[in-house]
Amino acid sequence: MIVPAALRCRPHEQLLAADPPGEVEDAGALVCASGCRVPVVRGVPRFVAPGHYAGSFGLQWNAYRLTQLDSHTGATISRDRLARCLGGDLDVVRDRDVLEVGCGAGRFTEVLLASGARLVACDLSEAVEANRANCAPRAEPGRYFVCQADVTALPVAPGSFDLVIALGMVQHTPSPERTIEALAAQLRPGGLLVLDHYTWPPGAGRLGRLAFALSPRSLIRQVLRLLPARAAFAACTALTRALLPVHRLFWRRGSAAGAARRGLHFASPVFDYYDKLPQLSREQLTEWALLDTHDGLTDRFKHRRSAEEVAAALAAAGLVDVDVRYAGNGVEARARKGPRAGLAPGAPLDSM
Repeated sequence: MIVPAALRCRPHEQLLAADPPGEVEDAGALVCASGCRVPVVRGVPRFVAPGHYAGSFGLQWNAYRLTQLDSHTGATISRDRLARCLGGDLDVVRDRDVLEVGCGAGRFTEVLLASGARLVACDLSEAVEANRANCAPRAEPGRYFVCQADVTALPVAPGSFDLVIALGMVQHTPSPERTIEALAAQLRPGGLLVLDHYTWPPGAGRLGRLAFALSPRSLIRQVLRLLPARAAFAACTALTRALLPVHRLFWRRGSAAGAARRGLHFASPVFDYYDKLPQLSREQLTEWALLDTHDGLTDRFKHRRSAEEVAAALAAAGLVDVDVRYAGNGVEARARKGPRAGLAPGAPLDSM
């Protein structure tokens, strides 16, 4: 990897360089002229110290490094989701400077790179190690850089990117509104922010939200969050392997089986995708269940926002042309940083 021009040390906002000079993977640290020293551990610059709130994610993405990658499944699940969130066209990222925050193991990273983006990817967790292992070998020189960093203290010069993409991460931060503000600050004039966010089940009023909070899944999550990360990981694995055969039993056609599945999905803490992802093999569906059950039961923060609340946060961050809708995992949103100055007339980012 090559140090991107946008990278900065946080204390002095100065350029960073590899020490010793050369490729980042071969360096012991990144340094600035005023003496900042950012360690490079297992080939990845670390702008955060251990002990952060996303430790369970790092554990899960390194254990399931390939599970959600299209290159592994042979499907286009991640590609389709990213394209939809971008407005239907992946060409919008070609030869653009893109910041991906919450990059995880690289399910969207590999699609962005294949689509021609110049990409800086970051994650608060140790998932960056899985991301590097998955994506670095196939990236063109100078088009991929990954680091471990906090969204509220990103080590880049503000206003450096044409697109900022944050899928599957905003709801897991301490304050979604503060996170959206931090993401918007990285956009150039005319740049595009793309994100999604969990929401409440359709039609869930006050009583529905209370029932959701008291569901077995929510109550088990409160217990597992108290355990050490590895113990919680082992518990989720055992729970999923024990209950998934029951889920598979109700994977049948017919209204009665459908009603039984809906009841099971409320009562069981296990996530299954037998209906949603029929293109996956039985082994792949098991892997997704193991991964997402751990994801859903061990996250430190799990916020939910309505489309109106996400739109308000984007507007409060100074963004315009806000496009928010219920889709995917909840709410999907795009918004642009005005004015249009800084982009050539007719460039893809101008059309939303």
